Amino acid sequence: MKGKVVIFGGAGFIGSYLTEELLKREYSVIVADIKQNQYTEKAEFVYCDITSPEQIAQAIPENTDYIYNFAGFANLERSVKHPVDTVRLNIMGNLYILDELRRRNIKRYVFASSAYALNDKGSFYGVSKLASEKLVEEFYRQYGIKYTILRYGSVYSERDFDNNYIYSLIKTIINEHKVVHTGDGNEIREYIHASDVASMAADVIASEEYANQYMILTGVERMKRKELFEMIREILGEDFEVILQNSGYVNHYRITPYSFQPTMSRKMVANTYVDMGQGILECIKQVYKEKENDKYRISTVDHDRSVLRYVCSRYGDLCR
Repeated sequence: MKGKVVIFGGAGFIGSYLTEELLKREYSVIVADIKQNQYTEKAEFVYCDITSPEQIAQAIPENTDYIYNFAGFANLERSVKHPVDTVRLNIMGNLYILDELRRRNIKRYVFASSAYALNDKGSFYGVSKLASEKLVEEFYRQYGIKYTILRYGSVYSERDFDNNYIYSLIKTIINEHKVVHTGDGNEIREYIHASDVASMAADVIASEEYANQYMILTGVERMKRKELFEMIREILGEDFEVILQNSGYVNHYRITPYSFQPTMSRKMVANTYVDMGQGILECIKQVYKEKENDKYRISTVDHDRSVLRYVCSRYGDLCR
């Protein structure tokens, strides 16, 4: 084994991909989360709520080499509705992990931040990520805990998580034949598949080059939102309505996440990556697969009810 790794949030959207990637690279992996990773059974699972210092301490074995923090609130719209939960999970959870690491001798702490830490957008979510970055820096200055901060955005895949925009978008299009978009459609994003994020996140612990660095993990396929809608329309082979609502676009950046601030970061791009068209196709296939599974479950329930009604009509005593 190359080393022992604990991933807080290892059952989540990006964390589940990171777990698989590190296992593939022959690391010993512990998933510390409030739910098990449904995509692999090879990693050890430890129940852990990051707002509990006691559970954090129990989740980290002796001789742990690397800690990843991919846990917390990751939905911008939900953070606006739940600012206290956002601060409690993203800031205090991060602080509790860092405080425990003062008593450990780890090689690197990898913190999952966001492109929204780069500017004045992102509401409470962006604020929580920026505050957490500053805590990570200060713990390095005071206690020598080496770190790598990963800033990423516009991540997608075929897995159904509420912070997976493209998957949720395709699911809405297939089920409702329309999409309501807040904005004019000219907003630009550099989409990146979650497996590519996981690959680069695994790369950073393999080299001291990334120690005490800010890294931006980004895709190479830069496109406008309306171009994304058109790509989905072409791949799907069906038309759908696009409703643009120009009002209310206040918490998202339009073209770039960058705004002036003193902390600089390096851009990191995967050498090989999941093609955008192929990624969208996989999302579409998965949505249809789940839709068929739902139909099967419904038809099975209806069948069972029909059988029960028949039995009760013929043999009433059995149903009393």
